[in-house]
Amino acid sequence: MPPRMRPHEVNKQYQIPKPTSIKEVPSYIIKLIKTFFVRLFYIYKLVWEARPSLLFVMTFMSVFNGVSPVFGAYIGAEVLNTLALAFTGELSSFDPIIKLLVINFVYLFLINIVNRVYNMVTRISGEVVSNHIKMKIVNKAKDVDLASFDSPEFYAKLENANREAGSRPVNILSSTFSMISSIISLVSFVVILFAISPWAPFIIVLMSIPITIVNFVFRNKNVQYMWWRSKDRRQMNYYSDIVVNKDLVKEVKLFGLSDTFIERYKQVFKNYFAGIKKLIVDEGLWSIGATVVSTAVNCGLFIYIAKMVFEGILQVGDYSLYTGALNSISGGVTSIITTTATIYEGTLFINNMISYMNEQPHVVSTLPEPRKVERHVGHTIVFDHVYFKYPGTEKYVLEDVNLTINAGDTVVIVGLNGAGKTTLIKLLTRLYDPSEGTIYLDGHDIKEYNVEELYKMYGIIFQDFGKYAMNVKENIQFGQIDAKHTMEAVSNAAEAANATDFINRLPDGFETPLMRWFEENGIELSIGQWQKLAIARAFYSDSDILILDEPTASLDPMAEQEIFNQFDNLRKDKTTFFVSHRLSSATQANKIVVLEHGKIIEVGNHSQLMNLKGKYYELFSTQAQRYITPVDETDTVDNPHFGSVPHMPPHPDMAGQLPHK
Repeated sequence: MPPRMRPHEVNKQYQIPKPTSIKEVPSYIIKLIKTFFVRLFYIYKLVWEARPSLLFVMTFMSVFNGVSPVFGAYIGAEVLNTLALAFTGELSSFDPIIKLLVINFVYLFLINIVNRVYNMVTRISGEVVSNHIKMKIVNKAKDVDLASFDSPEFYAKLENANREAGSRPVNILSSTFSMISSIISLVSFVVILFAISPWAPFIIVLMSIPITIVNFVFRNKNVQYMWWRSKDRRQMNYYSDIVVNKDLVKEVKLFGLSDTFIERYKQVFKNYFAGIKKLIVDEGLWSIGATVVSTAVNCGLFIYIAKMVFEGILQVGDYSLYTGALNSISGGVTSIITTTATIYEGTLFINNMISYMNEQPHVVSTLPEPRKVERHVGHTIVFDHVYFKYPGTEKYVLEDVNLTINAGDTVVIVGLNGAGKTTLIKLLTRLYDPSEGTIYLDGHDIKEYNVEELYKMYGIIFQDFGKYAMNVKENIQFGQIDAKHTMEAVSNAAEAANATDFINRLPDGFETPLMRWFEENGIELSIGQWQKLAIARAFYSDSDILILDEPTASLDPMAEQEIFNQFDNLRKDKTTFFVSHRLSSATQANKIVVLEHGKIIEVGNHSQLMNLKGKYYELFSTQAQRYITPVDETDTVDNPHFGSVPHMPPHPDMAGQLPHK
């Protein structure tokens, strides 16, 4: 796996090193231009994939918008010249003026209609392109490794790509064709103005160089700042979301945490805003200076044209035509510069998308033709000197793990928090690959198997199981989404998870929508009820290996015992893994694995480990003490309904948790 980058290094691999000498400047510029066009063509490709017709519409509009200002300038000049003839008495009829005005209003009407249609098309296409890019992002998320989601660098890519997906590609494309329109208009007006002054257009272009430099320098600085402050934006989103998160609102209110998170948001924003404000002010001041110079030059050229009209060299309407040409050239140059800077900035931002889409999965089969997983048979699993540390960390979570699991084994994994229990399960299911060592499935390296087939072999409940804003039936069916769903199978899974009683009490039974994200009649379940649905999901899956990571943590002891009784009936020849802090489950296992600080320190069944009097004996005995506290028979409690009631002795189900004497 390649080394992870720190957050401020995101997209560094797409940045071009600045030249260190004059000799390197030409090659630097060539690389800069080449990279710019690579990004630009990537955007064109995205738009083409989503809506090819949009490119044709934009091509037409770029030409139309490029030539239409020239026609408008000529029509306006002819109207003024014709009115001037009427003023001097050289025109006896009003008809020529009427014709020119009709042509002018037809021109304006046509411009208005075409632009409105174009706006409508681009808005619709923008939605289509945005959806297309969003689908690429979520489909990519489906393929990347779980390790990627542990990386702040990956989240920076994901956040930036998501932020830009909505509008950036279509805006860049629109800006590109807008620049083409400006170039067409610019060239046309240069030709017009060349007739009276060959040097005037070049003076205007020359005056645009300072503002060009300002635009490009600050666009680049802006993008760099956004990359550098990606963590700040994520923090602001996180702190603001906590205050309004429906799942956390109870705790936030009761503990009075709102002000704490609001203050943290304000502090992060203060630091973020200080930098962005300085960039905006600096760019504004430089732009004002460049604008002052440009305005002074334009003023001189206007005076020059007015003097030619005054001396009779040009007609009154020509003043409108040529000053309009000057304004159009000046505006066109500014538009081209601004648009080019916007496109350049946009292509820099699109690096986020490119970088994200280039994230490569590493949890893949090591064979050109992946090995098929044999289904519905017993499986043997071997951990051979397995070590593991999470990406970007140096501490091993698991060290030198050696373990053999035979077909049909019931394995309970115990240990204190942080011992590595869940990590062991993640390696077993190949959500991660070992840092060192090998895991074998049926005699073959687990890396050789088809990953998707491998995942289907497991029926699993993690301690942080999913709670989906769907109805009850769908929450259970997610255990095997590609199965042919029947209500009987759903009911059986619910029955096995001891969930039928509470489901039948819901307003619409299995069709009841859960959570209030979307539906007004959505039901909020207790954590214990959610856990029963998660267990039903595991039962619903057509799995060879059942894995239950703290499956009954939120259930009462009676419900827990019923669940384990169901497991005994349903697991049959399946290999079953339990991770649990309640050691009553361990008494039913034929193999107990005790983890401490990432190492396996004991393996055996309940009797063997109790007789060993090691770590397992210590954990089990400590837990059992809670249930064998001496009872004072004379100690009673006053009950208004039943009188004095003696304390009840421990429940019979707890007997299995007592240590052997």
